[in-house]
Amino acid sequence: MNRPWTADLGNGTYRNPVLNADWSDPDVVRVGADHYLTASSFGRAPGLPLLHSRDLVNWTLVGHALDRVEPAADFARPRHDAGVWAPSLRHHAGRFWIFWGDPDHGVQQINAEHIDGPWSAPHLLKPGRGYIDACPLWDEETGEAYLVHAWAKSRSGIKNRLTGHRMSADGRVLLDEGRTLIDADRIPGWFTLEGPKLHRHDGYFWIFAPAGGVATGWQGAFRSRDFSGPYEERVVLSQGRTDVNGPHQGGWVRTAAGEDWFLHFQARGAYGRVVHLQPMHWDAEGWPVIGDAGEPVATHRKPAAPEQPVAAPAVDDDFPGGAHGKQWQWTANPCPDAWTEQYEHAADGLRLSCLRTPDAHDLRLLPNVLVQRMPAEEFTVEVDLELHSDEPGAKAGLAVLGDAFCWIGLEAGADGTPRLVHRYAEGAAESERDAAGARASPGGRARLRIEVTAGARCRFSADTGDGFRPSGQVFAATPWRWVAALLGLFATAPAGTGPAGTALFTTFRATH
Repeated sequence: MNRPWTADLGNGTYRNPVLNADWSDPDVVRVGADHYLTASSFGRAPGLPLLHSRDLVNWTLVGHALDRVEPAADFARPRHDAGVWAPSLRHHAGRFWIFWGDPDHGVQQINAEHIDGPWSAPHLLKPGRGYIDACPLWDEETGEAYLVHAWAKSRSGIKNRLTGHRMSADGRVLLDEGRTLIDADRIPGWFTLEGPKLHRHDGYFWIFAPAGGVATGWQGAFRSRDFSGPYEERVVLSQGRTDVNGPHQGGWVRTAAGEDWFLHFQARGAYGRVVHLQPMHWDAEGWPVIGDAGEPVATHRKPAAPEQPVAAPAVDDDFPGGAHGKQWQWTANPCPDAWTEQYEHAADGLRLSCLRTPDAHDLRLLPNVLVQRMPAEEFTVEVDLELHSDEPGAKAGLAVLGDAFCWIGLEAGADGTPRLVHRYAEGAAESERDAAGARASPGGRARLRIEVTAGARCRFSADTGDGFRPSGQVFAATPWRWVAALLGLFATAPAGTGPAGTALFTTFRATH
């Protein structure tokens, strides 16, 4: 069935996850009847994805807020453990605001009047190493503004602590040196406290923050009458008797109908951090209750909202006019003097120049791999490829890219004749190796296929004119440190001078 994964069951209920792909560290805000979501994008460009929904179940990707990751030179090569971590999305004074912590550079913010921009240039609000997971609050009652952030031990030696500041109303200046709001080392059993989201509700300052680690943790809530504390705490969501491991780190939103909901992620290995939607209400003591008495729900009635078309972020792409869809990102910042013009606008598909590079042996080192998220637990993806090059070693293909990688595609042989090749590299390997023997590719054309089954097990095959034939062994996809395995398209050539030809990709399709 050629459609995206959809959470809407069509009978007034939904199933989790509502976003069955790697939308890591989600945060959400409502403006009128519309909900918007952003997520971590680490070192990929464009960054800070922006999704839209009316009912919190059916989501579409509407764009990105960050053209490139700053400082740009630091992200000229792939950095999957750096860049944009756990952003917070807010709407204040008629503008959208996104704050995030870059663990190597500090807290940054951008803002825009409209969700589709233009967005301001990144402003470094708090420079320094180790500041992550930043969230602002504008207190509508007092007119005061605040900021809270967590710490990355890998950069600062500090963890399990949340720091708060008073902030100028324009979000550009911190007004004090900051103070520890919550030191979870003082809370028995709590560790790796991070990802804070700051709110004002019912006379309290609230900090929703996860702890316990990405794959095994829980969601906490903290409240205080004063921003400086002291804060009392409670666990408000945990795995319990369910199979939803580590349910935490996300955002609370109140809909136009006055209902409260909580979006959070679940870490699922090579598939990344998928997004679940939980009902939420407040108990007699004024504490939030998330899910089914604090445990994640698998299915539930949808939020009260006008009926919406069934939707999910796009995966398929016909590359109209030679351009790729919003679902694609580069693995690093485009480099203007090297490959910004790698893809040429054409009516017949996505045409990539075979860029010369000394790193053609290792896709993990290349900034010019065009990637998108795996869209479901089980799916099949296909794309048509033509290689227009007789440069020996020029190649292009379809890849599954992570700490290990595997790809199938076309390569020009020593005599310039195109052939089908299938290559892979293990996590510790420094260079790719053959996964199967090469075979002729008449006309330099092939239909490439990857079938993904449970456990992110990938089977590769190709049709070079005589039907699909399997290639090599099953490849188990692996994530990077913080990023899921990704689907990728690429075109490269060995180091040298002069043009090395092009690759044409057409009709990219995912089926479930």
